[in-house]
Amino acid sequence: MRSFIPYKSFQGVCMKKEAFFYEEKQGGEVECNLCNHNCKIKNGETGICGVRENTDGKLYTLVYNAVSSRNVDPVEKKPLYHYHPGSRVFSLGSVGCNFRCLNCQNYTIARAKPSEVYLEDMSAEKSVSIAQKNMCEGIAYTYNEPTVWFEFNYESAVEAKKSGLYTVYVTNGYMTEQALEKIAPHLDAANIDIKAFDGDNFYREISSARFKPVLDTCREMKNHGIHIELTYLVIPGKNDQEEKFKNFGKWIVDELGDETPVHLSRFYPAHKMMDIDPTPIKTLERAHEILTDIGVKYVYLGNVRGHEYENTLCPTCGEILIKRDGYSVDITGLDIYNKCENCGEDINITR
Repeated sequence: MRSFIPYKSFQGVCMKKEAFFYEEKQGGEVECNLCNHNCKIKNGETGICGVRENTDGKLYTLVYNAVSSRNVDPVEKKPLYHYHPGSRVFSLGSVGCNFRCLNCQNYTIARAKPSEVYLEDMSAEKSVSIAQKNMCEGIAYTYNEPTVWFEFNYESAVEAKKSGLYTVYVTNGYMTEQALEKIAPHLDAANIDIKAFDGDNFYREISSARFKPVLDTCREMKNHGIHIELTYLVIPGKNDQEEKFKNFGKWIVDELGDETPVHLSRFYPAHKMMDIDPTPIKTLERAHEILTDIGVKYVYLGNVRGHEYENTLCPTCGEILIKRDGYSVDITGLDIYNKCENCGEDINITR
């Protein structure tokens, strides 16, 4: 039985729960094995995420039942374009993150302490009930990094699957294999951020992390049968070199398969990167061309409403299969077996 300790947060009394995935060390120190930082945490301190605390030689999550953000979204907003297109998903977030991205758009919760923001008390059962009342087909763990909120979203995902809901992670992919093994049977789909494709250089400079564990997570999710889509936020002067796009595309085809959907997202100034201009559309179009030429079948542009590359096209005949305008979805060219109605090509889409 894992213990609970009540504590005061911004909105009142929450419960901190003994965490999964840690080892007790000498001198009261603990090692957290939830993500690939493997933080060594002294008594009274937290790890890099700010929400897992050593209390008298045991590790506790400070955000077990704590929701900072919730909303009913189209699944395309995650973004997932090939998983239950047009469906509604109940999106939940808490606080904390194991990355420190200089361009973070959600830094007000990602870098916040539980005592600094309003947090709603939420149970796993309540998350499912709210999703059902709002006619959602699934639950997404998003807004902040779901890995650092693992204990809650694991229990929520278990309950969701019992009730016939699908489950989604929107993640930076930095969880350990141990954590992935536990959540995988209850996780249907994930959108994984690939910050750049140049080894550790970008990851260390922009996100205070390492590159390889993210690629490992992508492969392991694929091996577990989890539907994955990738997002690459293209930042001018940082990760927009053609060679990086080529390496990215080759890795996708070789390691994940050419049917893996990819979202090339437009950067806008945020947080500590306010001095960089938005990504030129032509840069995104060139990246799209490179990945497509390499053989990636489904490449989309994100944060660019109304562009033709929002649509899903048949990779064989070019027919429009799903037409999109922002989050509006019109499935026009797919039959009930997810084949192109024009040429019969099998399309990698789950409905």
